Amino acid sequence: MILSLDIRGLGVIDEAHLDFGPGLTVLTGETGAGKTMVLTSLQMLLGRRADPAWVRQGARQAEVDGVFHADTALESRVDDIGGIVEDNEVIISRVIAAHGRSRAHLGGRAVPASMLSEVTSTLVTIHGQADQMALRSPAAQRQTLDDCGDDEHRARIDAYQYAWMSAVQAKKRLDAARDSGDERTARILLLEELTNRIAELDPQAGEDELLRAEAERLTNVEELRRHLGYAHAVLSGGEADGGVLDLIRAAVKELDEATRLDPALAAIADRLRPVAFDVEAHIDDLSAYLVQLNDDPARLAYIHERRAALRALMHGRASDVDELIVWQEKALSELAELTAAATDPQILADELAAAQQQVLTAGEALRHSRLRLADWLSEAVNKELHALSMPDAHFSIHLEPTKPMPHGMEDVQMLLQPHPSAPARPLGQGASGGELSRVMLAIEVALGTHSGSATYIFDEVDAGIGGRTASAVGQRLAQLAHNQQVVVVTHLPQVAAYATTHLLVEKNDGLTTVRPLDAQARVDEIARMMGAERDSEAAREHAAELLRKSV
Repeated sequence: MILSLDIRGLGVIDEAHLDFGPGLTVLTGETGAGKTMVLTSLQMLLGRRADPAWVRQGARQAEVDGVFHADTALESRVDDIGGIVEDNEVIISRVIAAHGRSRAHLGGRAVPASMLSEVTSTLVTIHGQADQMALRSPAAQRQTLDDCGDDEHRARIDAYQYAWMSAVQAKKRLDAARDSGDERTARILLLEELTNRIAELDPQAGEDELLRAEAERLTNVEELRRHLGYAHAVLSGGEADGGVLDLIRAAVKELDEATRLDPALAAIADRLRPVAFDVEAHIDDLSAYLVQLNDDPARLAYIHERRAALRALMHGRASDVDELIVWQEKALSELAELTAAATDPQILADELAAAQQQVLTAGEALRHSRLRLADWLSEAVNKELHALSMPDAHFSIHLEPTKPMPHGMEDVQMLLQPHPSAPARPLGQGASGGELSRVMLAIEVALGTHSGSATYIFDEVDAGIGGRTASAVGQRLAQLAHNQQVVVVTHLPQVAAYATTHLLVEKNDGLTTVRPLDAQARVDEIARMMGAERDSEAAREHAAELLRKSV
């Protein structure tokens, strides 16, 4: 349920605060006052794409904050992302920058706007005149029928869709096996040759770099021996002259002698003494390296040959040996798939036949479930239509069998017969705007006790009706509000009279404000909605009477 809404810098709204109560809330106001922007702000909180053009001229950004009652599912989702839920309430926010990207927050945590749509989809249902037009389409009618279903019906939809996708995948595998023929055989031969060559060569991770370094060393043995020999002589000394090691040892000896004269020099001697040990260790390392540094033409030739073989296999497949090993693993996997029994056309044809039979079985179960729902919904909608000043109307749902399709094995068609002398026609072929409004409302009232949505929002779905019909619509909206929160944008006084909370959207000097109406102010607003002059006492009395009758 929506508890409150704060809007800043959105379109014609500079700043507005709205409190929504349980039951039926109506928003009224002159045309152009800004009712649309109030709905737009709600849609933003529900994840609708934001448009920087909505930012009020002169403002840096538009902000919308909504406080929602958090059910168990929403509270769990907010907890998962580290958001805050206090007293079963969660704040959802959207910010639209005039120049830049919009931002969304759920329980104080930044989230993608798409997450808002996901988490609020079961909380709020919005219907507008566009939804009336959508109700003309077979897809929307099928979805409306399926929305009536319980968990068992939804499980049958899932089972059918799974069977359908399985059959589609089985058909793709069979087509690929039949169409690839010679290409498949050629691919198998190529992969077998390459994977065998790679397996025979048995490359090791990082081997190419190790071989490069070894080839570099063997190619430059003489130059290495010259450089290392000189370094060894500098450190260890030659036949005539001492090296660095002898000089360090001599320095340590002199420091030891000097320490007898000044003990403070002992610290210097102690720091220099390990240096001699380090130099001696370096001399040993150089000696060991020089001992094994020999020409090996045979080894160098082998290395060149192996590097050439590796490069040949890597060409067009990998940039180094590590990537070649990965390519080999993928190639072996592909080869296993191409040579598996599951790629045999006959086996795949049998699998497809079994999958198609499963589609028929699941489709038949779904059809029977939809037939039961169609009977129930038709009866419930007819009851509501009769209460909505269409006493002779007859609503029915026809399921036309079709070949298997992604959505099932039938097309759903909703028919309306306005009166006994008129033919029953599809909603998309002849139903007026007023009739569509009442059909939609009848469906929503019928579904109200079955719906998971806590809040319904209707945007002028009462367009095209008036008089006693308008009063009937107000009654049905009030009935729906017994179980759900209902928010209605309306221009009909007969509907507004049934509100438990009445919000007036008005514009003054180019700025839109929203304020709740007390009893006296409601009389004034309903009188205005009736088209009366502001000072018409007769209209005010009529408005007061309308309010009394709606209680």
